[in-house]
Amino acid sequence: MKKLLLATAASALIAGAAQAEEIKLGISLGFTGPLETMAGPMALGAELAMKEVSDSGLLLDGSTIVPVRSDSTCVDSAAATAGVERLITTEKVKAIVGGMCSGEATASLQNVAMPNGIVMISPSATSPALSSLEDNGLFFRTSPSDARQGEVMADIILEKGIKSVAVTYTNNDYGKGLADSFEAAFKAKGGTVTVNAAHDDGKADYSAEVGALAAAGGDALVVAGYVDQGGSGIVRGAIDSGAFETFVFPDGMVGSALVEKFGAEIDGSFGQNPASGDEGRDIFLKLAEAAGFDGTSAYSAEAYDAAALMMLAMQAAGTSDAAVWKDKVMDVANAPGEKIQPGELAKALEIIKAGGDVDYVGGAAVELIGSGESAGSFREVAIEGGELKVIGYR
Repeated sequence: MKKLLLATAASALIAGAAQAEEIKLGISLGFTGPLETMAGPMALGAELAMKEVSDSGLLLDGSTIVPVRSDSTCVDSAAATAGVERLITTEKVKAIVGGMCSGEATASLQNVAMPNGIVMISPSATSPALSSLEDNGLFFRTSPSDARQGEVMADIILEKGIKSVAVTYTNNDYGKGLADSFEAAFKAKGGTVTVNAAHDDGKADYSAEVGALAAAGGDALVVAGYVDQGGSGIVRGAIDSGAFETFVFPDGMVGSALVEKFGAEIDGSFGQNPASGDEGRDIFLKLAEAAGFDGTSAYSAEAYDAAALMMLAMQAAGTSDAAVWKDKVMDVANAPGEKIQPGELAKALEIIKAGGDVDYVGGAAVELIGSGESAGSFREVAIEGGELKVIGYR
């Protein structure tokens, strides 16, 4: 009888071990291109969550996570799609953190992820068009839509007594979506947009664009562009020509590269980017510092949260099969349940395994609404003494 019990126990251990697997998760971000300075910290944020879960040994009976990176370039939809196709067909990833920018995220989702039934959770694709995109329940984002950012930016500008602005935007889904959302909000609140004009990235000279913006006039220039590309080209041209002294920077421009490029030349300018003022952000920043990277970089916390949601949803579903766990993402992201902060993923996995509920808060105060996007909060920043200062959150 004793031998029978030992044999049964051994069989159970073997069966349990057989359920553990090596789960690959893709990271599709613009490691080259107009936001390459942001992509590194974002990837490290996602990988921090993956390592935390792997080290715990608690995911799906001891499964481990292996991150696999792919360069989306942020702006080349063909390159992004090819990269995601490699992640899915060759690397056999179970989900993808990404895309980074709205246009390539949409292309990758529709052309590759949806046909293969793979979940994508974007930390930073913010186009309002993604809110109504048919996605078969496979697309989520931990950053808020630019429809919300447009409202916040309009409020900040008007509160500073600025009634008239010119707008320039990068000529893609992100830029146009944000510029249009902002213009509608600003006008509705009594402001005037003197011009709302696109600019192309990759140019050596933006004097013609700056000249047109200057001719239209305005008390400030809103630059809905990319800090590593045309957005900075516009700012440089405007400074050198004296066309504008005050700039408004939305998320694609807010980062360490902005002050590295311009320093005190843009003192008095301001802007905003998605970020939480909750305690989860402080916790994440300490974890990032201990891991050796800058957690204050835009969308790094959102990338950590995107990866965390994937793994918690897998645990809740009891499988790495996206066809099953995609339906658990909203459950683990929202109430009811015990609130989970960064660094508490092992605790969350244990609660779920025991049959309990979790409400993942994370580094960006995650609450998913609608078809699976963040309700969102924003960090207001200003450039003072050549440094990027946090003014507050809204």
